[in-house]
Amino acid sequence: MNQVALGENVKIFDFVNAYHCRIGSGTKIGTFVEIQKGATIGENCKISSHSFICEGVHIEDQVFIGHGVMFTNDLFPRATNQDGTPQTDADWQLIETYVKKGSSIGSNATILCGVTIGENALVGAGAMVTKDVPANAVVAGNPAKIIKYL
Repeated sequence: MNQVALGENVKIFDFVNAYHCRIGSGTKIGTFVEIQKGATIGENCKISSHSFICEGVHIEDQVFIGHGVMFTNDLFPRATNQDGTPQTDADWQLIETYVKKGSSIGSNATILCGVTIGENALVGAGAMVTKDVPANAVVAGNPAKIIKYL
């Protein structure tokens, strides 16, 4: 782990790739998780195994992330520019995502960039989140739709 700001009593399991990010106190990070530069994870969170927290993702306190949850940070990703040269950081725009306090994201959900998942919201397993999720909403499906409120 390279230049990771860790709070107190953080539990990180084997084979985690975390760099230039911040992880709050009391948080647990499962095996085979990647947390990229600039990502922030709050206090007392649980990030389950095989999840991908990319640059630009901001997770507040007391959030649950299920197994295999994938975040994105680019709506139009490309490996190269039109002239065939490899893209660099200067060739794309980071789009941030926010996961608010107390929310839960079920296993294998995909969260497209630019959305906010509201406080205490619940995203069902396998959901494809393409737009904001209101506080206390339960969403599921592809694309994710509100099915009820807590």
